[in-house]
Parts: sequence; C-alpha cells; structure tokens
Amino acid sequence: MRLVVGRIGRAHGIRGDVAVDVRTDDPDARFAVGAVLQTDPAATGPLKVASTRRHSGRMLVRFEGTADRDAAETLRGTLLMVDSEDIAPLDDPDEFHDHELIGLTAVTTEGTTVGEVEDVLHHAQDVLVITAETGGHEILVPFVAPLVPEVDVAGGRIVLDPPPGLLDLQNTD
Repeated sequence: MRLVVGRIGRAHGIRGDVAVDVRTDDPDARFAVGAVLQTDPAATGPLKVASTRRHSGRMLVRFEGTADRDAAETLRGTLLMVDSEDIAPLDDPDEFHDHELIGLTAVTTEGTTVGEVEDVLHHAQDVLVITAETGGHEILVPFVAPLVPEVDVAGGRIVLDPPPGLLDLQNTD
C-alpha cells in the first residue's frame, strides 16, 4: 500500500526548491537526503531528495534533476508517497500506523461483525471510520481503549466494546 507523505506546492526561489505540504509524522526520515519517493502522477517520479531545509515554517525540498524554477513549477500538485512496507513499526504496542488499521474487521466483544475499518480521522480525538457490514453506512468510533479494547493486526481484526446506542446512531436511514 502506498501512503502519502507530502504534496508539492509552489516553487521557491530560482534553484529548483519546492515547498512541501508535509503529511507525515516523521518528515526528517521521509525527506532525508537520498530518500526516493514515489509520485502521483507516476510519470513525474520517482523523485530523489537532493536537499531539504526549513524556511518560515515550511519545508523546502530540492529533488535531483530539478535545477531551476521552471522545472520545480512542473512538480506542483504532485503527491509524494512511500510504500507502507518501508515504514518501521512503532515501538509502543498500543500505537498503530493508520495503514495497519485500515482493512481490519471490526467485531464486538460478543463476536458480532460490525464492518471494516475504512479510514482513521485525526481531529481532537482519533476516530475510526467503519463501513457497516449491513447497510454499508458509516460508523464513527472514537479510537480509545475503553471502546476499542483489542487491536489484533496479525489476526486482521479490532474488537469494539461500544456503549449502548453507539453503533445504532449511524443507522437512521
């Protein structure tokens, strides 16, 4: 699975630097000099990082082969991606990368299948977006230990212990 780690913005200066909208929790590793990033559209890449620096709170990146402003401007809007296999596992057994959760089957503590995790939202509270097995509607479950007491990535499932009504709130067709 490919994961988006950034989006190329406008060119900066005349030497080929571009501003990057960072979408990763580890920009130093993802945009390290020598890192190779896949792209969308695929024809634009892969791109190899030649240099990085911070300027006014933004990350500026120069890619090999991008020597001037005109070349940098052609990259604008390109998504930068890495393969999920290239991302090291987290040290904390209670923390997960989004791609590890997406696709897991959600079941209740009683063993009833609820649906499949489609996305993870990161707002004030992390929230699992589950597509219901019955009806296909969207169920939003706060990703906290009392509601999600078990995550079994290897087994392909998460266990939910929802309070009464949580799973029914979304089923108001």
